[in-house]
Amino acid sequence: MLSIEDCIAFCGLDLDELEAIAEHEHVPEIAAAALASYLLHQEHGAEKIRDMIVDDIRIAVGREDFNHAAQLFAALRHFMSEHPELAEGAEA
Repeated sequence: MLSIEDCIAFCGLDLDELEAIAEHEHVPEIAAAALASYLLHQEHGAEKIRDMIVDDIRIAVGREDFNHAAQLFAALRHFMSEHPELAEGAEA
């Protein structure tokens, strides 16, 4: 039987990134892991994940939840460091 930790490891994201997707899509972490795995194997999928995390940051800032926004920003920084092609595309 697979645990949530196994699913997180298989999806290619860390827990904070996965929680951001779950929050954005209003789904359990296991469903977010499946979605993340799917998106990371699709063209522009990493961009979609980045955009989800950015949307979550905007929402957190909008409700003045700056601690959560900071946590999400840390997840975004980690995600961007794992996917440098996203930063390269921003320079064009």
